[in-house]
Amino acid sequence: MAVVADPKSIAIKKKEEEELRKRNQELEKELKESKEREEQTRKELQKILERLRVAEEAEERLCSQLGELEAESVNQARAYNAHIISLMEQLSKANVLVNNHRSPAPISIL
Repeated sequence: MAVVADPKSIAIKKKEEEELRKRNQELEKELKESKEREEQTRKELQKILERLRVAEEAEERLCSQLGELEAESVNQARAYNAHIISLMEQLSKANVLVNNHRSPAPISIL
Protein backbone atom coordinates (compact mmCIF):
# COMPACT_ATOMS: atom_id res chain seq x y z
CA MET A 1 0.00 0.00 0.00
CA ALA A 2 1.46 3.30 -1.08
CA VAL A 3 1.12 6.32 1.11
CA VAL A 4 0.18 9.39 -0.82
CA ALA A 5 1.02 12.68 0.79
CA ASP A 6 -1.18 15.57 0.20
CA PRO A 7 0.30 18.71 -1.36
CA LYS A 8 -0.23 20.72 1.84
CA SER A 9 1.91 18.36 4.01
CA ILE A 10 4.59 18.24 1.30
CA ALA A 11 4.72 22.03 1.25
CA ILE A 12 4.97 22.15 5.07
CA LYS A 13 7.81 19.61 5.07
CA LYS A 14 9.65 21.53 2.35
CA LYS A 15 9.22 24.75 4.34
CA GLU A 16 10.54 23.03 7.50
CA GLU A 17 13.51 21.63 5.57
CA GLU A 18 14.28 25.08 4.17
CA GLU A 19 14.07 26.61 7.64
CA LEU A 20 16.39 23.90 8.99
CA ARG A 21 18.87 24.50 6.15
CA LYS A 22 18.75 28.23 6.80
CA ARG A 23 19.23 27.72 10.55
CA ASN A 24 22.07 25.30 9.85
CA GLN A 25 23.77 27.89 7.64
CA GLU A 26 23.38 30.53 10.36
CA LEU A 27 24.88 28.17 12.94
CA GLU A 28 27.77 27.32 10.61
CA LYS A 29 28.40 31.03 10.05
CA GLU A 30 28.36 31.69 13.82
CA LEU A 31 30.71 28.77 14.39
CA LYS A 32 33.13 30.08 11.76
CA GLU A 33 33.05 33.57 13.30
CA SER A 34 33.56 32.10 16.76
CA LYS A 35 36.58 30.10 15.57
CA GLU A 36 38.02 33.23 13.95
CA ARG A 37 37.56 35.20 17.20
CA GLU A 38 39.13 32.34 19.14
CA GLU A 39 42.13 32.29 16.80
CA GLN A 40 42.50 36.08 17.07
CA THR A 41 42.31 35.85 20.86
CA ARG A 42 44.90 33.06 20.84
CA LYS A 43 47.28 35.21 18.76
CA GLU A 44 46.79 38.17 21.09
CA LEU A 45 47.43 35.93 24.09
CA GLN A 46 50.66 34.68 22.50
CA LYS A 47 51.80 38.28 21.95
CA ILE A 48 50.97 39.16 25.56
CA LEU A 49 52.81 36.09 26.84
CA GLU A 50 55.86 37.02 24.78
CA ARG A 51 55.79 40.59 26.14
CA LEU A 52 55.46 39.18 29.66
CA ARG A 53 58.46 36.90 29.10
CA VAL A 54 60.54 39.84 27.84
CA ALA A 55 59.45 41.97 30.81
CA GLU A 56 60.36 39.21 33.27
CA GLU A 57 63.79 38.81 31.69
CA ALA A 58 64.33 42.56 31.86
CA GLU A 59 63.28 42.57 35.51
CA GLU A 60 65.78 39.81 36.27
CA ARG A 61 68.57 41.74 34.52
CA LEU A 62 67.66 44.92 36.38
CA CYS A 63 67.59 43.12 39.74
CA SER A 64 70.99 41.62 38.98
CA GLN A 65 72.41 45.02 38.00
CA LEU A 66 70.91 46.60 41.09
CA GLY A 67 72.54 43.96 43.28
CA GLU A 68 75.89 44.60 41.62
CA LEU A 69 75.52 48.35 42.09
CA GLU A 70 74.58 47.91 45.73
CA ALA A 71 77.64 45.73 46.32
CA GLU A 72 79.82 48.26 44.52
CA SER A 73 78.41 51.15 46.55
CA VAL A 74 79.02 49.25 49.81
CA ASN A 75 82.64 48.63 48.75
CA GLN A 76 83.07 52.29 47.82
CA ALA A 77 81.59 53.40 51.14
CA ARG A 78 83.94 51.08 53.02
CA ALA A 79 86.94 52.35 51.04
CA TYR A 80 85.87 55.96 51.62
CA ASN A 81 85.43 55.29 55.35
CA ALA A 82 88.86 53.64 55.53
CA HIS A 83 90.38 56.63 53.72
CA ILE A 84 88.69 59.05 56.16
CA ILE A 85 90.03 57.05 59.14
CA SER A 86 93.50 57.03 57.59
CA LEU A 87 93.38 60.80 57.07
CA MET A 88 92.16 61.32 60.64
CA GLU A 89 95.07 59.21 61.95
CA GLN A 90 97.54 61.17 59.83
CA LEU A 91 96.08 64.44 61.06
CA SER A 92 96.24 63.25 64.66
CA LYS A 93 99.92 62.23 64.25
CA ALA A 94 100.72 65.55 62.59
CA ASN A 95 98.96 67.36 65.41
CA VAL A 96 101.01 65.44 67.99
CA LEU A 97 104.25 66.28 66.14
CA VAL A 98 103.33 69.95 65.94
CA ASN A 99 102.46 70.06 69.64
CA ASN A 100 105.69 68.24 70.62
CA HIS A 101 107.93 70.56 68.61
CA ARG A 102 106.45 73.83 69.79
CA SER A 103 108.64 76.01 71.85
CA PRO A 104 107.45 76.23 75.42
CA ALA A 105 107.88 79.98 75.44
CA PRO A 106 108.43 82.42 72.64
CA ILE A 107 112.01 83.67 72.40
CA SER A 108 112.46 87.37 72.35
CA ILE A 109 115.27 88.72 70.29
CA LEU A 110 115.07 92.23 71.63
